Amino acid sequence: MDDPFDDEQIKEIREALASEGSASAVAKIQEYFDRQDSIQLNIGITGDSGSGKSTFVNAFRGVDNRDDGAAPTGCVETTMEVTPYPNPKIPSVILWDLPGIGTTNFPADKYLQHVGFERFDFFIIVSSDRFTENDVKLALEIQKMKKKFYFVRSKIDDNLRNEKRSQREFNRERTLQKIRDNCIQGLVKQGVESPQVFLVSSFDLHLYDFPLLQQTLERELRTHKKTILLLAIPNISLEVISKKKEALQATIKYTATLSSLIASVPIPGLSCAADLTMLVDNISKYQVTFGLDSVSLQNLARSADVPLDDLRAVMTSPLSLNEISTDLIIRELCSSPNNIAIMIAEEGLRYIPLFGIPELALSFAFTYKFLNTSLNMLAEDAQKVFEKALGLML
Repeated sequence: MDDPFDDEQIKEIREALASEGSASAVAKIQEYFDRQDSIQLNIGITGDSGSGKSTFVNAFRGVDNRDDGAAPTGCVETTMEVTPYPNPKIPSVILWDLPGIGTTNFPADKYLQHVGFERFDFFIIVSSDRFTENDVKLALEIQKMKKKFYFVRSKIDDNLRNEKRSQREFNRERTLQKIRDNCIQGLVKQGVESPQVFLVSSFDLHLYDFPLLQQTLERELRTHKKTILLLAIPNISLEVISKKKEALQATIKYTATLSSLIASVPIPGLSCAADLTMLVDNISKYQVTFGLDSVSLQNLARSADVPLDDLRAVMTSPLSLNEISTDLIIRELCSSPNNIAIMIAEEGLRYIPLFGIPELALSFAFTYKFLNTSLNMLAEDAQKVFEKALGLML
């Protein structure tokens, strides 16, 4: 296993610990967590009435149209005001349902001022048909403001069904490419330079171009913002689940160090220190991020038309099958005390040179190992649930 600390981080923590004591080291690590929690990602979603804009907002958030807190949907314009919809997993990721430019009395340049364009990291312009003159005017104004924007051609599943009925020799990929090319050519003719168009079905995000949209946003956003976007989106592929695991894994070193400095494990027989509340909080976050909490599983079962019990049947970890609680974590901690003792002793020896204090090294090793093992188990279950939902498992 690679060393979980880079040289600069080790140096800062050791210097703070040696010169100013544990309180200073704790403050440095807490500063890291506060910095992560303060990052906001604001996404503006706009489009004409009936374009599927609100359904897209809900799908992006992993929310069913029928759920409490869902953006209202309908065939008539339901969005007349700028309305924020925080992601239920990561509230700092906010999708803003914007009124279609054609439903307001503002021209494109005034429209952006009206909705407060400064707050948005990027815009997504949604259409269920050809992109309109209003869509183009808005895109050109966004371009002037030096903001990113992307075109989403929604309801692509409906288009494919209609094309299949009307064509004698239907070819799915050829039809998709034709729709994509028509959208791009129409936008270019109206003056949009190198438009980025993505074909999406809000009811099947794993299909068509939504994974490509996710990859594009990940590539074009700054490091911290692309990480919170990744953690916020639904599981649309095995690759996304793997990337979520890597992103969560990168934070374990900070949690383990903080735990080793400030907490003690309230469990008889364990010689290392660990903050039990911190374990519960982090593992709960892992469960929700991977969509293994009860609400996410129910939504997935409903959208995939798979019995909830079938999804739960492929999960093997108690951390997936139960609500994360102090009692559950204690049971997991105590399930194999001999293995835990060996694990702590072996790993702790590796970190003594880093911390200079054996007790801190042992505590770090315990917390790091337990969180890492828990994360691996939850990620494996998330992959199995995803495959079951798509009918890839027998």
